[in-house]
Amino acid sequence: MSDGLSRVQQTALVVLRTLIGWHFLYEGYYKLLLPGWSRDGHPLSHWSSAGYLKASSGPFASLFSRLADGGFLDKIDLLVVAGLVLVGLSLMLGLFTQAGCIGALFLLSMFYLAAIPLRGVSQPGAEGAYLIVNKNLIEAAAVFVLFTFRTGRIAGLDVLRAARTLSPRTEVVAS
Repeated sequence: MSDGLSRVQQTALVVLRTLIGWHFLYEGYYKLLLPGWSRDGHPLSHWSSAGYLKASSGPFASLFSRLADGGFLDKIDLLVVAGLVLVGLSLMLGLFTQAGCIGALFLLSMFYLAAIPLRGVSQPGAEGAYLIVNKNLIEAAAVFVLFTFRTGRIAGLDVLRAARTLSPRTEVVAS
């Protein structure tokens, strides 16, 4: 389905979806691998969302901090990793793309709300100086574009799923 988009526009949207999917998938995969090993042979600590939750500064900082201190941290960590991997696979494969976009928007919203950049200066561990707009917000806007253009109709396994449900099925009757 072209939806009036040129081939170049369709390709650009699918490339954007694939790159964002890769970003989510790799983030989840990396968190799954930890603990891992450093280049000098020392074990790395197990990944946990505790530090991110405790350092939250957004409007829900107290809620995120309580989540980090509560007994649910292992479940939150599992949900974050599973969410990242599933969203990544969905977007890369173009399978259940609309649901993948909704999942991505949810995760990015939570990441953004936990740490809204309001200082406007370089922060330790950040690539640059952010004021209100950061990579989570930009990536969420890009995912929203993918969601509105329904890129699963352009390319991916959703196209095959749609074709399969639309094709007439012939039943073989035993004689």
